[in-house]
Amino acid sequence: MKALRTLAALAVIMWCPSVLASEEAWQALRTGGTVALFRHARAPGTGDPSHFRLEDCSSQRNLSAEGRRQAAEIGSRFRARNIRVERVLSSRWCRSLDTAKLAFGDLAEPFPPLDSFFAERDRRDAQTRAVLQLIESWDRNGVLVLVTHQVNITALTDIFPIEGEILVLRPKEKGFDLVGRIQP
Repeated sequence: MKALRTLAALAVIMWCPSVLASEEAWQALRTGGTVALFRHARAPGTGDPSHFRLEDCSSQRNLSAEGRRQAAEIGSRFRARNIRVERVLSSRWCRSLDTAKLAFGDLAEPFPPLDSFFAERDRRDAQTRAVLQLIESWDRNGVLVLVTHQVNITALTDIFPIEGEILVLRPKEKGFDLVGRIQP
C-alpha cells in the first residue's frame, strides 16, 4: 500500500510540474534575497472605468469579496511558511494597495513605478526600467514584495499572470532569474 501511495504521489508530480516549481519558489522565498512580484488579487473586469480617479477608490475597479479573501490568504501563506518580508511596495491603484495591505499590513507602501499603464502605454518603458532597477538592486537577506498589475508584469517578464499569482525572482546584476510561480 505504501508503494502504491508513493507511485500515486510521483504520478501527480509528473503530471503537475507546477507543484515542484511552486515548492522551489517557496524555498527561494524562505532563503531570502528574492523578490515576490505579484498581480493584485481578484478584481473583476479589465482596465478601469472612464471616470477613474487615483484618489477615489469608488471610481476604480476594486477587489471583490473573493479578492479580499485571496489577499488575506496570500499573507497567511507567507506567515505560515516563515517568509521574512522586509519591504512591500505597491501600485497606488486601490486594488493593488488593498491587496498589499490585506496581505502584509502596515509594511505596504505606494510606489508609483508599479502603477498600471494599461490606459497610458507611453509610460511602459520608464516604469518598467524603474522596477527592473529596483529588482536588480535588491541585495538584502529578506524578501521584497511588489504588488502590481498584469500589464506591468508582462512588460517585465513576458508572463501573463492570473490574479493573485506570485512570480519569484532572484535578482542579478543585470536582470533577474525566474525561480518559479506560485498560483493562488
